[in-house]
Amino acid sequence: MSFLKTSVAAVAALSAAAPGGAVQAQSAESAVSRAQGQSADLFARDRNISVRERPRPDYEALGVPMGVFSAFPRVEIEAEQNDNVFAVATGEDSDLIWRVKPELALESGWSRHSLRAYARAAISRYSDFSDENSEDWGTGAAGRIDITRAANLALGADYARLTEPRTSSSAPAAAAEPVRYDLAQAFAAGTRVSGRLKLGVRADLRSFDYDDAFTAGGVEIDQDSRDRTITSLSGRGDYALSPATAVFGQLTANKRNYDDAGAPGVLSRDSDGYEVLGGVNFEIGAVSRGEIAAGYVSQDFDNYDNIDGFAARGLLEWFPTQMTTVTLTGARAVEDSGIAFSGGYMSSSAGVRVDHELRRNVILSANATVARDEYEGIDREDERVGVSVSGTWLVNRRAGVTVAASRFDQSSKGADSGADFDVNRLTVTLVTQF
Repeated sequence: MSFLKTSVAAVAALSAAAPGGAVQAQSAESAVSRAQGQSADLFARDRNISVRERPRPDYEALGVPMGVFSAFPRVEIEAEQNDNVFAVATGEDSDLIWRVKPELALESGWSRHSLRAYARAAISRYSDFSDENSEDWGTGAAGRIDITRAANLALGADYARLTEPRTSSSAPAAAAEPVRYDLAQAFAAGTRVSGRLKLGVRADLRSFDYDDAFTAGGVEIDQDSRDRTITSLSGRGDYALSPATAVFGQLTANKRNYDDAGAPGVLSRDSDGYEVLGGVNFEIGAVSRGEIAAGYVSQDFDNYDNIDGFAARGLLEWFPTQMTTVTLTGARAVEDSGIAFSGGYMSSSAGVRVDHELRRNVILSANATVARDEYEGIDREDERVGVSVSGTWLVNRRAGVTVAASRFDQSSKGADSGADFDVNRLTVTLVTQF
């Protein structure tokens, strides 16, 4: 996995509610949509509601009124059985892991504008391997200013202290303890709708700061070469052909600055890049909706081989019945590499997820993903496959239970290949909210 994927996965793990979207879970995508204020009329895609987004008034937290705000406290207690804690090919070690995830969210109740702030943590304790213990936390806020009914401005910032998973391809295998790092990010976005035309602009800033790791013998494993700041600016224009279809074009430019060249012989991975996409956003009755885009991506590195080629992004939701949602995703983009002598790689991924509402308060989910990372500058190609199933029981508006099982397989080939391994997990999560 790339630095970016690892960080996004870690933030998602902190941000999610119970696995499978239990008990008032809200995805990062929906949070961004709320912050930016999606326009109705020609650009609304709401003729159907997915299983994960469907309101369940009898099982949603009421919150604690605090003037014009409402506070939403919640706590998750999770037990995980992991059969390969260190993500190795041979000599696997299993362990029982306990996690406690407290969270407090504060949401405004204004008729116009919006503001949401949060603070959360994830405290992990290993029964046998205490060196793997971690205390992750994060805090942030996002808001929307409604300038007019057709224009708004959104702002947000987050800061988190996180732990890199052992399954990350960038994680040093010889490290006695997992690598910790700080992630700071902020964004500003504006949207304006005028008739059939919708224009948007967004700026993002992300900063990664990794702690050095140490071997069991106390030898330092320098991680300074991974510290970096990524800035990006994107502009997008949508034109509505009908109330259910719009075509769009999007241009994104980025700059990736690394703080230090790191260990001797390791060059800085500074680079500049851009991505051009064109596509269609659509809704076919109450049967399906989605967005598909294709184009070109290029990343120019100061000291490594440049990477360019076909780029793509897609999301399709299909509603075979009102109780079932099938979601297809796909992407192809350039990611940063944490492997010596390689600046980055082309990542291609696809996934399918099925959510079924067995009862109003019982949700079954299954998910499968595949990904391939083709490294530039070295002879290495990684393939990853992940599958999971879960069931969530919303007991009442204050409690929920989720049981999930998952498997992750990684295979690597080439003269500079990494490790081949698989990890199986079984988790039980209890949620309490108010």
